Amino acid sequence: MDFRAGIVLHVTRAASPQFVQPIFFRLIRVHKDWITYDRWIWLDGYQLDAKGDAVAQRSIFVQPAGLIVQTQPLPAHRPGPRRSAART
Repeated sequence: MDFRAGIVLHVTRAASPQFVQPIFFRLIRVHKDWITYDRWIWLDGYQLDAKGDAVAQRSIFVQPAGLIVQTQPLPAHRPGPRRSAART
């Protein structure tokens, strides 16, 4: 898999047991010089929210075979119904 800065990955339990709740992750870099277990890598990047905005910078330890490269844009955020302002 070709990991380059800027790609968006869908990270699930297939990549690491810690991701019971899957996340979207925009890659900054792969730490190729860090010593890891066989078939595991360290990645730096940003966790994304449903709109595709960065909400946290993270380093994650994953198996590349379990990562899913997002080729489609993230699902559009659909806001709920607007609430009218309370009068006081």
